[in-house]
Amino acid sequence: MSIWFIEDETPGYKLQWKVNRILYQKQTKYQYLEVIELEDFGRCLILDGAIQITEKDEFIYNEMISHIPMVTHPNPRKVLIIGGGDGGAAREVLKYKEVEEVQLIEIDEEVINAIREFFPQLAGVFDDRRFKLIVDDGIEFVKSKQDEYDIIIVDSSDPVGPAVNLFEYPFYNDCLKALKQDGILNIQSESPFFNQDIIQKVTKILKGLFKHVDTYLACIPTYPSGLWSFTMASKEYRYSDAGLERANAVDTRYFTPDIFRSCFTLPKFVKDILCE
Repeated sequence: MSIWFIEDETPGYKLQWKVNRILYQKQTKYQYLEVIELEDFGRCLILDGAIQITEKDEFIYNEMISHIPMVTHPNPRKVLIIGGGDGGAAREVLKYKEVEEVQLIEIDEEVINAIREFFPQLAGVFDDRRFKLIVDDGIEFVKSKQDEYDIIIVDSSDPVGPAVNLFEYPFYNDCLKALKQDGILNIQSESPFFNQDIIQKVTKILKGLFKHVDTYLACIPTYPSGLWSFTMASKEYRYSDAGLERANAVDTRYFTPDIFRSCFTLPKFVKDILCE
């Protein structure tokens, strides 16, 4: 008999994948963690019933949350990643030679342990001399920082459980203070099909804090609807200021200069969400 993993998005919409093997299951201090091998997408990390990454398509999400701000900022040397315990965003950021330090703040050490054991292709970044792993609450950590980072990437899970406060004004205000004067904040801002309220909320908050706020999109097969949004905010830079020659200097599978130019071109229904 076949085993299927089912992810419930709404009462009327579910996603399901055929399972080859269940590799690991554990209730951590913060969430229910699973590592499952899917027939078509390879190994996947699941938190509280929601797929976070799969071996087959993780490169899309991790490249798009990382390279857009990295190319927009002309000289990013110190980068903070909040969440992102899988290490994928850090892997992408460290492809830039000018980066001197990447700090990754992950609240749940069990996520790190699972990545080390089951996703060695991602865990390799943990050994980079420029990489610093800090097991802590990112919300509390960023409160103590001021004028320190060129880029902050918020690679959060969905706004439930330990991640809920990563979508609130106090946290974004603390990120603003932690950034240097020309710093960039980049967040994942959920699905424009199912989470319009989240997109509207974070856009409104960020526009009250930053001079420039722009939403962009990527297609991620294993995420609900397949269409995912990110929101980039900056005190000084806009994506239109980016020097795209740096985009050609990194090895990627999804991100290109053409993708950079096109991802900010939004469908009308997304523009309408942002205008409401």
